[in-house]
Amino acid sequence: MIVAGFGFRGAATPSSLQNAYDKARGGHRVAAISSVEDKAASAVFHAFASATGLRLIAVPGALREAQEPLTTSDASRSARATGSVAEAAALAAAGP
Repeated sequence: MIVAGFGFRGAATPSSLQNAYDKARGGHRVAAISSVEDKAASAVFHAFASATGLRLIAVPGALREAQEPLTTSDASRSARATGSVAEAAALAAAGP
């Protein structure tokens, strides 16, 4: 199962999220989209999710922090206790 994980800044728009999604999925079939709880609850993410028609999975902090993403950002680690919000959200949502 492929889950597209998202981490994004407050200035993101539904169209910027759609653009990132279109580029990242590379033609693969995606089963769901995910982000951390507060970002998944935002109006911007809901608008994007609604436009995709995909299931939205909100990942709680404890699940996000339990993931070991391959990519790392010092800013992400400092702000969210993970090297990559998007990767951690996707890994947690996809499951084992």
